[in-house]
Amino acid sequence: MPSTNPPIILASASPRRRELLASLGVDFTVIPAEVTEHEAPDADPREMVRHNAALKADWVSARHPAATVIGADTTVFVGRTVLNKPRDGTEARAMLRMLSGTVHTVFTGLAIRRAVDGLKLDQGVASEVTFKTLDEATIELYLSRVHTLDKAGGYAIQEEADLIVAGFTGSLTNIVGLPVDEMKQLLTQAGPGR
Repeated sequence: MPSTNPPIILASASPRRRELLASLGVDFTVIPAEVTEHEAPDADPREMVRHNAALKADWVSARHPAATVIGADTTVFVGRTVLNKPRDGTEARAMLRMLSGTVHTVFTGLAIRRAVDGLKLDQGVASEVTFKTLDEATIELYLSRVHTLDKAGGYAIQEEADLIVAGFTGSLTNIVGLPVDEMKQLLTQAGPGR
């Protein structure tokens, strides 16, 4: 009887992460972690997303110990100001005004867990995005074209970027929500499991 590798599970409900992971040609299932993410405005953004990624992966891994579980969390920050997902249009507008004309960091924490053999891999990936100087008309046009309430920083680089983005450095897929090159390396490191 042929052996099958234990499953890979993405512990995230994000459609963008699902698409990016699928682009690697990986077979996986999606089981969103039922956890409360840490999003304190005064938290160190890098530590916050690393913590949240691990929290998600640990929660799903505890329930599926043979699976290789992927947790990820992304945030946007300018200096020490963290911009998570906006609660409403007013907050999305305020975020775009804050990002206007600045360089900001997009940081993703990645966590891979497999409880059966104690596998724990963690990595953080940073990219920088430079915004154009935005006037109110451009902000309104952008918000009329892009649903931003489920996106850290209130924007999506993969949608209507020409309106708001001057350039970026680092991984584009990280800015979208899952750095695929780093993810591929971590999955190779993790191996097939038992």
